Amino acid sequence: MKYFTLLLLSILCAAHVRAAESKIIAPDATLQKLASDFAFTEGPACDGEGNVFFTDQPNDRILKWSIAGKLSTFRQPCGRANGLSFDREGNLWACADEKNELWRIDPTGKTTVVVKDYKGKLLNGPNDVWIRPGGGLYFTDPYYQRPYWKRGPKELGECVYYLAPDDKSLTRVIDDMKQPNGIIGTPDGKLLYVADIGGNKTYRYRIQPDGSLQEKHLLCEMGSDGMTIDSQGNIYLTGKGVTVFDPAGKQIEHIEVLENWTANVCFGGKDRHTLFITASKGLYSLRMTVSGVDSQ
Repeated sequence: MKYFTLLLLSILCAAHVRAAESKIIAPDATLQKLASDFAFTEGPACDGEGNVFFTDQPNDRILKWSIAGKLSTFRQPCGRANGLSFDREGNLWACADEKNELWRIDPTGKTTVVVKDYKGKLLNGPNDVWIRPGGGLYFTDPYYQRPYWKRGPKELGECVYYLAPDDKSLTRVIDDMKQPNGIIGTPDGKLLYVADIGGNKTYRYRIQPDGSLQEKHLLCEMGSDGMTIDSQGNIYLTGKGVTVFDPAGKQIEHIEVLENWTANVCFGGKDRHTLFITASKGLYSLRMTVSGVDSQ
């Protein structure tokens, strides 16, 4: 017992030292476990008020962590939702993995299946989504075999797609990755970051007016599950904890999370200065000096 007490104290002391030295973590901030006992947490997204929604994917539910610090179930079942994102109208977009679809859930709870295939072929399983400022969105479509699927073999390559503002025109915009996963864009809508978790790399693209992508640039030699961006343009990658890179691709921070896997991150809370982390069986938070950005 004495050994574990000393180990815990050393971890807490190290966290305080890192926070004091960090340019992005609030002074004296430590990682807080907000809730636990989930099967696997994913897809955090912040609404207009600062509430954070996330998924407990194996248990087929979307949960809400309110700005008052209370946990509730927003929707169950939820199509085995994975990645989530809010648009400017308050609709929650969900990568519904159960039938390989992309859903839009309006503020009243009405659900619309917006994307269910690409040119008549079944998607692999939309995984993460980012809403483009001014309309349209991008989503990744890697292939992860699920035990609950009742489908045939893989029909498409693992790609990234752009859905136009009409919610009808779907275009493949990236087709040269091993396994695209995390995705995030800048609030001005000019740059898109996409992680190739299978290739262990993250790239930056320049977004064109029609939604197409140009100027592919390697940001760093690291893939990611989920991603977010802060007010300084720093990119947050996940996997083993949270690793932060500046816009030039230099690592500036690593946040250790004592879970087997860190799946995703987002900023939330009333002032957007809290980083929320979904990691395996838990939901965590960390106060930051930087804030999240609102692209809507």
